Amino acid sequence: MIEKSKHQGSTSRRRQRAASILADLNPVQREAVEQAYGPLLILAGAGSGKTRVLTYKVAYLVRELGISPWKILAVTFTNKAAQEMKQRIERLVGKVSLNMWLGTFHSICARILRREAGSAGVDPHFVIYDTADQLTVVKKALEKLEISKEQFSPKMVLAKISWAKNSLITHQALARQSGNFFEQNIARIYGEYQKGLRESNALDFDDLLMKTATLSDSNPSVLEKYQNRFEFILVDEYQDTNHAQYVLVKQLASQHRNLCVVGDDDQSIYGWRGADIRNILDFERDYPEAKVIRLEQNYRSTKRILAAASAVVEKNLGRKGKTLWTEKAKGEKLTLFECADERNEAARIVETILEEKGRNGRSLNDFVILYRTNAQSRALEDGLRRRGIPYIIVGGLRFYERKEVKDILAYLKLICNPVDSVNLSRIINIPRRGIGGVTLGKVEEFATEAGISPLHTLMQVEEIEGLSAAMRKRLKDFAELIASFTKAKGTTPADRLATELVEKISYIQELRQEGTLEAQIREDNVRELLSGITEFVERSPDNSLDAFLAEVSLLTDIDRWDQSRDAVTLMTLHCAKGLEFPVVFIAGLEEGLFPLSRSIESLDELEEERRLFYVGVTRAKEKVLLSFAYNRHRYNSTMYGVESRFIEEIPSSLLQRVGIKQQWETLMTGELPGFEVGSWVIHPKWGRGKITNKTGFGENTKLVVYFDTVGEKRLLVRYAELEPG
Repeated sequence: MIEKSKHQGSTSRRRQRAASILADLNPVQREAVEQAYGPLLILAGAGSGKTRVLTYKVAYLVRELGISPWKILAVTFTNKAAQEMKQRIERLVGKVSLNMWLGTFHSICARILRREAGSAGVDPHFVIYDTADQLTVVKKALEKLEISKEQFSPKMVLAKISWAKNSLITHQALARQSGNFFEQNIARIYGEYQKGLRESNALDFDDLLMKTATLSDSNPSVLEKYQNRFEFILVDEYQDTNHAQYVLVKQLASQHRNLCVVGDDDQSIYGWRGADIRNILDFERDYPEAKVIRLEQNYRSTKRILAAASAVVEKNLGRKGKTLWTEKAKGEKLTLFECADERNEAARIVETILEEKGRNGRSLNDFVILYRTNAQSRALEDGLRRRGIPYIIVGGLRFYERKEVKDILAYLKLICNPVDSVNLSRIINIPRRGIGGVTLGKVEEFATEAGISPLHTLMQVEEIEGLSAAMRKRLKDFAELIASFTKAKGTTPADRLATELVEKISYIQELRQEGTLEAQIREDNVRELLSGITEFVERSPDNSLDAFLAEVSLLTDIDRWDQSRDAVTLMTLHCAKGLEFPVVFIAGLEEGLFPLSRSIESLDELEEERRLFYVGVTRAKEKVLLSFAYNRHRYNSTMYGVESRFIEEIPSSLLQRVGIKQQWETLMTGELPGFEVGSWVIHPKWGRGKITNKTGFGENTKLVVYFDTVGEKRLLVRYAELEPG
């Protein structure tokens, strides 16, 4: 009787907790959370709280339905999203949530492959090659096959291989279906590339997906194990899944069919890298018994922002359709800056940031400047630097792609994987040991003939002909260095091992000997890497070097972005997915730039460009400012700009145009505010200066300006590109 009473009390308390959780949700969100069994498609509009729904759905399964977290698999598209979900779920259900599998497709697949290495035909200690490493393997394959890099660009070849893998096409299958000389050579390079990866015990990102998705081909019992294990599967951003991810999800969910996918067909923007929007559009074809729930209440943007974004994306034919609404204020109209060129565009954006900051007391991290291509950032950066405004670029040179960071990571990868020839080649003479390319070539040639790895070759270096005694000692010392750390890695935490390595190879000492500012920055980056490894060890249950490398290999630009820093953020529209800012600028809205010229003749590509615009606009909470330039320097020439069709698709009642006519009118009348004698101005080359004399009027106004950098200069205003300062 006592036991029964305890059980009833426990059930009652659990229901009370679930009721309190559901109280935080709107009626449609609550319906999505409570729909636990069977296939479920949640069409989640921008800013509709999809992360909240996914989080609370997991909590509901665990706390209300008593499902073990061990039986739940949740898949996200970024590490940042996964980390955010983990923290939220832990707050709701406690430490028991740590037992569930939650991560990106790539991290989940890497975890499965390490566990099922024998069935997958891989070594469990495989390393994951990044793009630079992959290109190195492609180049070696081209050299071995004696194929011209001019005819077959390594980047192009890598893109073709990636497409094949994401389509689950092996190099043998690609060769069979090749119809011409070009395709046949791609298949040959693909095969040699795979051979190079195997020899280095390496996988690329696409291998993680492909090998996991095809695991059942060789061992159906492995798939059956995970089908039984994961009774409930949740997938975020389903509209961005490629064919390999689609197949993997379908395989895992086929046993219990408790599959919940969340996505927005209007935010499918990765077709260029293999994402297939049909996966979400055809979900009900794959799962006829599926329930569809639309999350349409937006908690982020004003009414006008939503109306403008919706008016544009509604022009697309390939969509399921939804009507976003909000209880937020009507808000301001969208602003459109008509600019003379990209410098004028940058100046307009910068001035607006300063005005908003001064008038409304905003922080710099309230602002984001979005653009279609990375090349557009240069003029924007120049404009921000001229006014001394700090900024962060997301998607520029990644921290883990910096030379000094890659050097240390190459050492760590080689320590974990001694057959990794790519990383051995990178660091065998870093820091300098007097081991040149000729010597390395002899080592690699001997290794190939003997059928062993280059590092193992160094342990029997006496057998290599043509090397001096001193060179043999250097090579053997290097091999013994790596071997000593390989032996220690099983019992030494990753942070201590990395710190000891950096000290042992005197990497920082060599940087200090350079005595330059650049060397100091590189030293800071090495120390930042060591701090990052320490942080990993402190938060991770597995503090091994293998675990750290497995995590760091899957990080993206967004994962390292610090949103709390008081600086303006610059990024491409693709990087902005899933983020939000009070004020959003979208620059470069010209035909041929956004939408890109190559997309204009393809309906599918044009619709993806339109969805990308929709994503950009819906990042904004309060203000959207658009801009286009009548002239823009591209490809070493000046191109005349025509405003983007996306601007025309916004109802005029929602758009406030700020043209350049006012600028020409002030020039003609001679009214030049900010250009009076005694005023300060900023020149793009000479910096800040003071106007000491002024003659003429209108477009013929001439100024005498004294600059601290170059002294006195006489300038014609219409050509000088001066800004009030």
